Amino acid sequence: MSLNIVAGNWKMNKNAAETAQLLGEIVNQMPSGKEVEVIIAPSFVNLSQAVQQLEHTNIQVAAQNMHQAEGGAYTGEISASMLTSVGVQTVILGHSERRQYFGETDGNLANKVDTALKHNMRVIFCIGELLEQRQNKQHFNTVEYQLRDGLFHLQKQDWQHIVLAYEPVWAIGTGETATAAQAQEMHAFIREVIAKSFGEATAQNVSILYGGSVKPDNAKEIFSQKDVNGGLIGGAALSAADFVAIIDAVE
Repeated sequence: MSLNIVAGNWKMNKNAAETAQLLGEIVNQMPSGKEVEVIIAPSFVNLSQAVQQLEHTNIQVAAQNMHQAEGGAYTGEISASMLTSVGVQTVILGHSERRQYFGETDGNLANKVDTALKHNMRVIFCIGELLEQRQNKQHFNTVEYQLRDGLFHLQKQDWQHIVLAYEPVWAIGTGETATAAQAQEMHAFIREVIAKSFGEATAQNVSILYGGSVKPDNAKEIFSQKDVNGGLIGGAALSAADFVAIIDAVE
């Protein structure tokens, strides 16, 4: 059975003091009795601080990216062992901004996934189409290729460490949002593709998050869809009130 998850991707926002303040506000406002896992992904420099501050809470900490190599001459990069050494066990890989601005390819991401799993990390793997690809009715093909090239080399048992995040790129930071029906349609398609190669049980057990301008006023409708297991939240995760309201929208 797939888990409900709400993850906040803070991107390149919040210094150390701001991180501490926002984490404190989220902890103080967290709704009780919700069957949902909450994950926060601050910047690299604030990961250790976040892990310590959230130690006695149910909130997990994730990294926004990592390098596929174990170490070496990769100036400015962060390895899996560096993350796990400060208590981070989850990493976001393949976010559309990493693909668009930093040239990450499906092959490169497949290597990153392998490294993360080798270090017993959980991966939130992002997939999604550009506006042009949707307009040209290539959105299903695009998402399927990203899935296959990034993850289908894995063994069936590896999927227990994978969370998927479907993010229509045209709806990230634009204020545009896929309709609840569009989100459900794609999430159901993703499960179907996984089921064909790894079986129905694997497809049903993987959590698929929606990531694309989720806000308090649309979260409930999106999260109510059968195959949507929560969200990967960007801008709204930078406000404790908005982020907590989105968590509260999970049924």
